[in-house]
Amino acid sequence: MIVLLPIALLMQIGPDIHSYNQAPLPVITQQRRDAAKTAAPPLPVDPLGECMARARADSTIGLAYARDWLSRATTPEARARADQCLGLILSDTGDFAGAQSAFADAVAAIPAGQIASAVPLMAMAGNAALANGDPVHALDWFDRALAVKDYDEAPARGAIEADRARALVTQGQTAQAATALAEARRLAPGDAGVFLLSATLARRGHDLAGAQGYIETAATIDPRDPAIGLEAGVIAELAGHEAAARKSWNSVIATAPDSVEAGTARGYLSQLGPDTSAPLDPALDPGASRPTSSPTP
Repeated sequence: MIVLLPIALLMQIGPDIHSYNQAPLPVITQQRRDAAKTAAPPLPVDPLGECMARARADSTIGLAYARDWLSRATTPEARARADQCLGLILSDTGDFAGAQSAFADAVAAIPAGQIASAVPLMAMAGNAALANGDPVHALDWFDRALAVKDYDEAPARGAIEADRARALVTQGQTAQAATALAEARRLAPGDAGVFLLSATLARRGHDLAGAQGYIETAATIDPRDPAIGLEAGVIAELAGHEAAARKSWNSVIATAPDSVEAGTARGYLSQLGPDTSAPLDPALDPGASRPTSSPTP
């Protein structure tokens, strides 16, 4: 089975092990030496890990490595992994259309009998399409991934359902998104991001009680995620609990002062103005300040 996660490839690279009964002619030997000087260096044992390491240091170098690797790939696994690396780097550089194309090529490289190995790549392609403002193709990718029955990784399927919910929300299909999130919570009960998305969708639907329950679960799973704290404050403020909202937003600023969420929290607090209220009774704060991890729908 083709494995697309960063694991070491079982491959041996070394000198020519063929033996000859007669030594080659000197001119041929010299040609081989000249060719060796210009030949591309062998790939490392873990080319995907090497590719991503180079990309972290310099995206341009990482892209060159991925494309060179792809040009030299001779097996479905190598092509799929090279395209995976290429897609990830393109996503990081903001070329989401190019990333979707690379992930699609990676999926196409995988034999039909090993299609379960392509599910993570389908999800990557869907997220690239969604980031590129193309929810229709994103849904196609997510639905295609979820249709692979042999892929039985429940938490991963739950994450795909959550991504599918985000795509549905962008198309105004909130009821379908709520159904997808219910399935995501069933499949991935330990995924704080799933509960953050659920809280946000419930809050947008004016179900503040449901939103509070989801955000408390998210905070229990990941109490330091600033996105959770930010959403918790919004829910508290809409429910009329200004003190709890302030505490939640202040916790975001304290735990992740340089984050985007902290900047948003500062903006919310400035809208509220100076805090003239009495200290909050902890008994009245059931966890709204405990800062979820995925982007909101």
